[in-house]
Amino acid sequence: MELDSRQTIIVAILVLFLGKYLNQKVPILRKYNIPEPVTGGLVASLFFGLLFLLFHVDIRFSNHYRDILLIVFFTSLGLSTKLESIARGGKALLILTVLAIAWIFIQNYLGIFLAGLFHLNPGSGLIAGSAALQGGHGNIVSWAPVLEESLGLSNAMETGMISATFGLIAGGVLGGPVARYLIRKHDLKPADNKKEIIIGSKYGENPQIDYQSILTVLLLLSLSIGVGIYLHKLLDAVHFTLPLFATCMLGGVILAALVPWILPKLRCPAESPTLAITSDLSLGLFLAMAMMGLKFWELGDEALFIMVNIVLQTASILIFSAFILFRVLGKNYDASVMTAGYIGSAMGATPTAMANMSAVTKEYGPSPVALAVIPIVGAFIIQVSNAVVINIIIMLLK
Repeated sequence: MELDSRQTIIVAILVLFLGKYLNQKVPILRKYNIPEPVTGGLVASLFFGLLFLLFHVDIRFSNHYRDILLIVFFTSLGLSTKLESIARGGKALLILTVLAIAWIFIQNYLGIFLAGLFHLNPGSGLIAGSAALQGGHGNIVSWAPVLEESLGLSNAMETGMISATFGLIAGGVLGGPVARYLIRKHDLKPADNKKEIIIGSKYGENPQIDYQSILTVLLLLSLSIGVGIYLHKLLDAVHFTLPLFATCMLGGVILAALVPWILPKLRCPAESPTLAITSDLSLGLFLAMAMMGLKFWELGDEALFIMVNIVLQTASILIFSAFILFRVLGKNYDASVMTAGYIGSAMGATPTAMANMSAVTKEYGPSPVALAVIPIVGAFIIQVSNAVVINIIIMLLK
């Protein structure tokens, strides 16, 4: 059964309502800060799986709005990123960048090692490593054809998509509980409890959302996406693979920096409630679509390898994040929120990281440093580094 774009977004909205309802009614979901789209999406995917197993009804969703929402979300992050926020997270940004790049190598070589144990093409370990876990589903679409051509990997798309799926689940489910454990163990408190307009916030008590603010956000989103498209084409021309959402986020950062200088009367919506709501809505619907479209029954012949790889990758990232990353970042509240975000990013891509941090900050208080650092590291630095590292490893394997 094929659902078109309109029908798909209707189902996604219902799934997001379901996640919100379940998180309100089930205390353990709130206790461990499970993101609402993950809750609703998992229940929906299991329901659709039962339909397939019991009645052989295979429901397929359109990816049209899902891909657009992903771009809108990252572009919104770019527009909401101020240069002073980047400077404020300078030390944490540098530390996280170095450790994140090192972990990309570890993820890939762990995957390649396990692929060798299962007598599989080493490309299977590469596509199930950082390509799937750091990059997510969108990244697999870019890298699967490259690995099929360069390493002769016949089922790159299937292996990558399933690995990204389970990584998304692990990153979305475990990031919040790890942060909660660290916060309670070390009795951590946010450094500043004042209300700010940030992703995942309550938007203030009397948010100013009007006709003009919506038009301004739509205008700047459209312009930023245009800049991102041109940057993406430029990188393609020099044969450098970078997902479109990453270049669109960079387009948002560029416009957020330039608009106050070029058009001082046009207020850039860096702290606008309208932009915050746009970000939250696009993130929630994107994750709901990604989760409800999971097909657990399509694991195929590499099911055991994929499961062993996910288990070991998850265990290693939890140990690394809780016992190394958290300590190096300062063992404070911001470090715990960044740890939750990094787990989501390293296992399930940046939208999962943002959902994790949103859940944690709603419960314990704001962390402007984490919300400035993680999107930059996850959506831009890691994506660029991931592309470079994968290209290096492909050359070494060849």
